[in-house]
Amino acid sequence: MSHAVELPIAALERLVERATGTPPPLRFDEILGGASVRRFLRVPTRDGSTVIAMFVPIQTHEFQQKERGDRRWPFLEVLELLSAHGVRVPRLLAEACDERLILVEDLGETLAQHLSHSPGDREALYRVAVRDLSRAQVALGELPRDSVVRERAFDRELLSWELEHFRRWALEARGIELGAEDRAVFDAAADYLATTIAGLTRGFVHRDYQSRNLMVVKERDGSLGLGWIDFQDALLGPRVYDLVALLGDSYQSFDPEFVAARLAEFGAGLGLSAAEQPVLEREFSLVMVQRKLKDSGRFVYLDRELKNPSFLKFVEPTIQKAQRALDRLTAEPKLAALSALLERLFPRAR
Repeated sequence: MSHAVELPIAALERLVERATGTPPPLRFDEILGGASVRRFLRVPTRDGSTVIAMFVPIQTHEFQQKERGDRRWPFLEVLELLSAHGVRVPRLLAEACDERLILVEDLGETLAQHLSHSPGDREALYRVAVRDLSRAQVALGELPRDSVVRERAFDRELLSWELEHFRRWALEARGIELGAEDRAVFDAAADYLATTIAGLTRGFVHRDYQSRNLMVVKERDGSLGLGWIDFQDALLGPRVYDLVALLGDSYQSFDPEFVAARLAEFGAGLGLSAAEQPVLEREFSLVMVQRKLKDSGRFVYLDRELKNPSFLKFVEPTIQKAQRALDRLTAEPKLAALSALLERLFPRAR
């Protein structure tokens, strides 16, 4: 974290005053609990509303120079792309990228927060999430030629790196060393997963489409809808990737019937026939294994490297989500040994 810098209070106050007319001094309420190095602050304004400030404290890909020579952040580019294609995203209120700051509309509470006090809304809101995702994938089937999304993809190299992240952090960092035979099993399965998933047809992927990145908003007719945030890492990837993030959410639990119903709704939203649904289900399970193994490793990384232990309680439950996906892939012999290895390392109660 040697490149970290202090929050530029004066610059943030100038930005808020320019966008909202609220003079300093201001109160900043930091929004905690995220896994990102970015900092988010809720800022009250003079009219009684609030806005959200995003501050990027280290040199991340926000600062990459595009070939056309500007300093447009991927977050801002993807925000415009999604908004232009009918996806509900926060309105951009002001930007000061040279100061590492942007100011956006405050959409309120996350889906995870909403469900903590209104669990009865769960099925309706997840149906909305699936509907919005399938509609967005159709609408974003043709991306602009110069879109930042087209420059990044879940290729074999990235998928392999993420699986190695699991081995390094969820296993070795916690004292679980693989012997030569087990390492060969893991490497063979990881190669199969990375190669197979990389070969799936690619489309727009949010990359972290889950309950902490979906905001509950009230529509004009009084119904509840969802807004998207945290989409700056959008890239090309499998059509099921965001659905896996949603229904394999480490912060939520779903029974198999709930997941199957949402998977069927997603297939229908993409216009798939009943005969095509089993193919979608296989893709869903394959990506679930890869994503959940990566996530479990990431949770340990956040503790060891970023000193954020709040995600450690999700490590074993997340590995179990990968194990349950492997249970559905009995027709994939190259994954049978991985399933047995995980069962030995992380035995489940039967």
